[in-house]
Amino acid sequence: MRIDHDVWVRRFVLTIRCPDRTGIVAAVTGFIASHGGWVVEAAQHGDLTTGQFFQRIEVLAESLPFGPEDFGRLFADVASQFELEWHLSDTDVRKRVVVLVSREDHCLADLLHRWRSGDLACEIPAVISNHPDLRQLVEWHGIDFFHVPVMPENKVEAFAKVVSLVDAARADVLVLARYMQVLPADVCARYPGRIINIHHSFLPSFAGARPYRQAFERGVKLIGATCHYVTAALDAGPIIEQDTSRIDHGDSVEDLLRIGRDIERSVLARGLRWHLEDRVLLNGNRTVVFT
Repeated sequence: MRIDHDVWVRRFVLTIRCPDRTGIVAAVTGFIASHGGWVVEAAQHGDLTTGQFFQRIEVLAESLPFGPEDFGRLFADVASQFELEWHLSDTDVRKRVVVLVSREDHCLADLLHRWRSGDLACEIPAVISNHPDLRQLVEWHGIDFFHVPVMPENKVEAFAKVVSLVDAARADVLVLARYMQVLPADVCARYPGRIINIHHSFLPSFAGARPYRQAFERGVKLIGATCHYVTAALDAGPIIEQDTSRIDHGDSVEDLLRIGRDIERSVLARGLRWHLEDRVLLNGNRTVVFT
């Protein structure tokens, strides 16, 4: 078989988590090889602190004599023997992303550009916002925009509407692209490991309003951002990606805002891409990221 590197090649991506023990790699790769599967990428990690094993394998789809349905049936014996929690995705089936946003547009605009240019391999069927400000930007991209106001007196009804829109869009993942509302615990529990947030994260950390102003007033030398999964514990979910940038005494609040937004855009895009490519595996409140 010859791979043409100038064309898209369909692959199956197998991800695995299980109790660590001898023979897992041999059994999984042996199963693939026994059916003629061509592995084009593989990564693994054994966590000595939790005793868990993690693996990600990409296989050329055309090298196997069966599709995802038969894969599961034939793989069942290996999965049972090693107590595997496993998932197989097809790169020809793009994941569906619903974006939640408020008024700030820098992360949303960046994601829409990356999606439109093909840099992010996904579908974006809908954008939901608690403000109407970004409707024109979203609809210009041919994407449905839903305005769902969230007020103290209507939060239960508002988030019930958000959930109905997310489910109607058949979303695989939700992205909070500077969505300035705290998701209720029941919403977080409904989509475990499927809600991604971008959070301005400073060293030291500044909570509450106007974090860049607080950082400026404290004279920080590093600012940054954190991309993480959302849980009921506010801003405490498993971290996917982080980055920082060095600043100095000559930078103004406006400079910090500009630099911070750049970091937020890039960190969110990387975190989402890795999720879409099944490169992020949950390990308790931590993650294993095969980049």
